[in-house]
Formats: sequence, structure tokens, C-alpha cells
Amino acid sequence: MLLPRHSRLTTQFSRLFFRLLSQNPPACNQFFIFVDMEVTTELIDNLANLARLQFAEEEKAGIKADLQRMIAFVEKLQEADTTGIEPLLHMGDAMNIYRADEVKGSIQKETALANAPSANADYFKVPKVIKK
Repeated sequence: MLLPRHSRLTTQFSRLFFRLLSQNPPACNQFFIFVDMEVTTELIDNLANLARLQFAEEEKAGIKADLQRMIAFVEKLQEADTTGIEPLLHMGDAMNIYRADEVKGSIQKETALANAPSANADYFKVPKVIKK
């Protein structure tokens, strides 16, 4: 499902916003600290310039509201007591679990193409999805 233009731009914009904020976080045990952070039109213009995006004034108002909601959410998360809890790099203890490489047979090209709804001698045919 395609998101409306405003939602797609806000998603791209917020990724850049949080990446910029996390590059130089204050020295503490929490990841983000926003102390009375205000999202201004100048901040949105600066981030839009860095992301090479252009917004209409009504889009800027929507993006400003979205970013303020995100900051409020992160500030709400900071209320949780995290003393004595080590930061996670991975969700579980298991890291780099790989299966053994095994040589296995594969299906013949003719057999695979025989099951395709549309194919030529060498390839599957699929509907065109990109229009110019």
C-alpha cells in the first residue's frame, strides 16, 4: 500500500531528523535527551535542505506536528527507569548463528518455467510495474 505523499515525506524526514539528533548525544545513560526542544520552521527548512526535499507551507505544518509528536513520545519513554539496565545491541543472546552450507540440487529451468503462468524460452514473464 502506498502512503500519501505527506506520510512518505514525513517518514524520510523523521529518519534524517533522528539520525542528526543521535550523532552527538549528551553523555548519559539514555539514548536521546530533548530538553524543551522546539521544532521550528528554521529547523524544518534546514533538515529539508540536508535531505534535498522541498515542502509547501501546509506540508511543513503537518511535518512540524508529526515531529513534535515523535519528540513527545521519546520524552515519555525517558520516564522509564533504566538504571542498571545495559543497552541492547541485539534482541537476543544468539549472534551470528549460521547454518552449514550444503550443496543441494536445484530445479531444472524447464520444470520451473513449465509452472509459470507466462514465460518465454529462458525467463519468467511478469507484468510491467514501472511506468515512464
